[in-house]
Amino acid sequence: MKFISWNVNGLRACVGKDFKESFAKLDADFFCLQETKMQEGQLDISFDGYESYWNYAEKKGYSGTAIFTRHHPLSVSKGIGIEEHDHEGRVITLEMPDFYMVTVYTPNSQDGLRRLDYRMQWEDDFQAYLHRLDQHKPVVVCGDMNVAHEEIDIKNPKTNRRNAGFTDEERERMTQLLSSGFTDTFRVLHPDEVTYSWWSYRFRAREKNAGWRIDYFLISDRLRTRLKGAAIHTDIFGSDHCPVELDLE
Repeated sequence: MKFISWNVNGLRACVGKDFKESFAKLDADFFCLQETKMQEGQLDISFDGYESYWNYAEKKGYSGTAIFTRHHPLSVSKGIGIEEHDHEGRVITLEMPDFYMVTVYTPNSQDGLRRLDYRMQWEDDFQAYLHRLDQHKPVVVCGDMNVAHEEIDIKNPKTNRRNAGFTDEERERMTQLLSSGFTDTFRVLHPDEVTYSWWSYRFRAREKNAGWRIDYFLISDRLRTRLKGAAIHTDIFGSDHCPVELDLE
């Protein structure tokens, strides 16, 4: 079973940059999107054989998530059930027969870390949400988690030390999640590989490969026996992020 996650940085723009061709080429069972940046009715997009589920931010042109799936879910929920967090279209959960499929667009801590306190509250509440799901069925959670976990996950760790996405606080929250029942699929299969999933549009960063790995597939530890592969598709363009992949038996 093949899973793809991609922060498209505006789906309407990405559709103009060969999104449909990339979607067909990747040929996934579950195709999860973050930062769709659109409202209902702004784009008519569908693919044969797929159902789609959308969570839109109330603020126009901001955030938003979607999942295209070949497999009909038992149930679908949007958000994490906490009023403070559920206005920005950041989470979709599909309940499947033997696992939960969650996609997330984690809040960015912003320039000057002005949203770091909110981010820490989000981390606590989102991790609690994942653990509640995990009590019932194993979880596959993917998306732009807005943190480069270790120094191997960022081109310039020293100069980014207190920047959003590489603060000690954000990194520690990822460590906490990975030490409480979840596995970073790419890193467990590729422990020494330096591959990034996001590059700034400034300074020709992608051309120089001055990037960050901030897009993840995490799985409940008990799914590790089904883990077949994980990849980062740096050859696919259309966004400042590239798609990431998970393969389960």
